[in-house]
Amino acid sequence: MTTRELEVPATAPPSGPVATILGPFLPVDRPEPRTPTGFYTDTTICIGCKACEVACKQWNQLPSDGMHWSGDSYDNTESLSATSWRHVKFIEQFASAGTQGPSRWLMMSDVCKHCTAAPCQHACPTGAIIYNEFSNVYIQPDICNGCAYCIAACPFGVITRSNLDGHAHKCTLCYDRQRDGLVPACAKACPTASIQFGPIDELRDRARRRVEELKSRGTSSAYLYGDAPTENYSNLHSFYLLVDRPSTYGLPESPFNPWLRMRGDYLRSLFGGLAGIVVLLIVWTLRMP
Repeated sequence: MTTRELEVPATAPPSGPVATILGPFLPVDRPEPRTPTGFYTDTTICIGCKACEVACKQWNQLPSDGMHWSGDSYDNTESLSATSWRHVKFIEQFASAGTQGPSRWLMMSDVCKHCTAAPCQHACPTGAIIYNEFSNVYIQPDICNGCAYCIAACPFGVITRSNLDGHAHKCTLCYDRQRDGLVPACAKACPTASIQFGPIDELRDRARRRVEELKSRGTSSAYLYGDAPTENYSNLHSFYLLVDRPSTYGLPESPFNPWLRMRGDYLRSLFGGLAGIVVLLIVWTLRMP
């Protein structure tokens, strides 16, 4: 992707004493929509070097999570959090003593999935979570009120609330770098191109060709996770090439958008309210002299 493709027309912000006071309430020009971008992560060539974790923390000035042994292989960050927007998972699959079987070490660099229809964005009551011009899910921390509705809504456990400012934080897909025509820090730092960035349609085509290549080499278990929508969930703008079940990597086997159940919830609430009114009317009638 070239710099020219990612250029965003500049818009002059409001200025003057009136704008200082009314700035948050004044209308501004929205950036023109750009080519949707995302991540494609090929787990078969991840070497667990954690360069993506380091690059993400360095560029976004995220604090360290400490250097402690979790007891889970070489994983010291353990999960995505408000201060770890990239997390490298280590999945050891070794045959136990006295048994025969294949042994391997699966690794995956996890990140926000930037869902096409993101439950976190649906659940946000303040409008802090938006889709930017690159169709990435972006949290505006200055508008976030820390209610944690987005945390409960996300089926992937991506978002957490910071202990420092009380706001929700997650991967921004390096929005600031994209606006300047740069590749996100994690993809730039990945030495094996396990993390690939670009227009989402191009990434899907590239990933599907890679799956066919792996299958032709004998890796029949290779498949893509999140590249296409399902009956219960949208496609992801950060999808993965896996060689084992999603649950092996800590991903839901079949993610479900909770908003699909909202119609039933509304109906149950309506009928529950009507039933309550009927009961009150009956009690009130019986108590009348």
